[in-house]
Amino acid sequence: MSDAPVPRWRPATGRDRLARRLTTWRRAVLARRRPLAALLTAVAVLASLRTLAPPPEPTARVLVAAHDLEPGVVLGAGDLTAADYPVGTVPDGLARDPVGRILAAPLRRGEPLTDVRLVGPSLTAGYDGLVAVPVRLPDAGTVDLLTVGDRVDLVAADPGGGGVRVVAAGVPVLALPRASDGPASAGLTGRLVVVGATPGSAAGIAQAAVHDFLTFTFAR
Repeated sequence: MSDAPVPRWRPATGRDRLARRLTTWRRAVLARRRPLAALLTAVAVLASLRTLAPPPEPTARVLVAAHDLEPGVVLGAGDLTAADYPVGTVPDGLARDPVGRILAAPLRRGEPLTDVRLVGPSLTAGYDGLVAVPVRLPDAGTVDLLTVGDRVDLVAADPGGGGVRVVAAGVPVLALPRASDGPASAGLTGRLVVVGATPGSAAGIAQAAVHDFLTFTFAR
């Protein structure tokens, strides 16, 4: 028989348990080293992309139409909302304090509100040498046939049988304010139209509107 001593069983110590855990963890890491390497690479790439990405472009708040708007409406606070525009794309001539002003041309939802869309001096932007002239036409029904941008000849007919004459030819329609029910329009008939005319013809248009029956024909 061999005289070699028989190893005696001894309980595992805390050091033995820690060694086994480290061995198990090391084996698990080695078994998953490729997925872990790929994950770490992806994290590094994302971090570098975020570092290299340019800072967000500065924006400015712009008033835009909250819904589709028709020409002639008096703008209220609910008709407008604010939108963020990149600074380099902000339109020129943004309208200031537009609430209570009359819209001269239709506006689509989300479209910026600029000064040329409001009844006022800016209406003649793009029409060199013309001034904005408000004209009340007696036949309100004919005004419904007009749209902003039309060109018309203003025709005056003498109620006393003095003949018919053209007082302004080829004038552009700049705005079509809606009929108002307020005290300012009490007793007035017809519809108001704002046209672009030369300063020399503005006085003749105003005189014809007072003394004659004023109407229009579509210019060629």
